[in-house]
Amino acid sequence: MQPTIYFAHGKESGPWGSKIQALASVAERQGYRVESPDYSRIADPDVRVERLLSLAAHEAGPLVLVGSSMGGYVSTVASAQLRPAGLFLMAPAFYLPGYEVQEPVPEAKLTALVHGWNDEVVPVENAIRFAGKHRCELHLFHSDHRLMSHLQVITGVFDDFLRRLA
Repeated sequence: MQPTIYFAHGKESGPWGSKIQALASVAERQGYRVESPDYSRIADPDVRVERLLSLAAHEAGPLVLVGSSMGGYVSTVASAQLRPAGLFLMAPAFYLPGYEVQEPVPEAKLTALVHGWNDEVVPVENAIRFAGKHRCELHLFHSDHRLMSHLQVITGVFDDFLRRLA
C-alpha cells in the first residue's frame, strides 16, 4: 500500500504554504501520497487534533505525520492514537499556555524535530527539553520560527528522514 503523509500547518499559515509545498515535493518523489488539511478556521489546537484523527484514522498503509508550530503539537498528540511510522516536527508548539496536553508523547518509530535558535514564538529550550525527554532527533538552525532561511537544508533533512523510514 502507498504510504501517506499528513501535514498539519501552523496557527497563522495555510495548508499549502512554502514549507509544506517544499516538503510535499520531497515526499511525492519518494512515492508518498500527500494530504494537507486546511485548519485555518480552527483556532483550538485540540479541535485540530480531533480533525486529524477523523481524517487519518482510515489510512491502511504506512503513515507519517508532519507538523509545523501548532501543527507539530497536533501531530504529536494525534500520534498517540494513529501510531505513525514517522513524526517530523518543525518548531513544534510544546509547553505553551492554552494547549491542553502539556506533556505530549511522540508515538512513532522515528521522531525528528527541527527548530530555530532565534524562534520568537516557541522558545528553543522547549524543543531541547522535548527532544531530550523523548530521545528524539533534534536539528537546530540559526533561524526564526518560520525556518524559511534554512528551507533547503530542512528539505534535505526531511528527505533523509523519509529514506530511513523506508
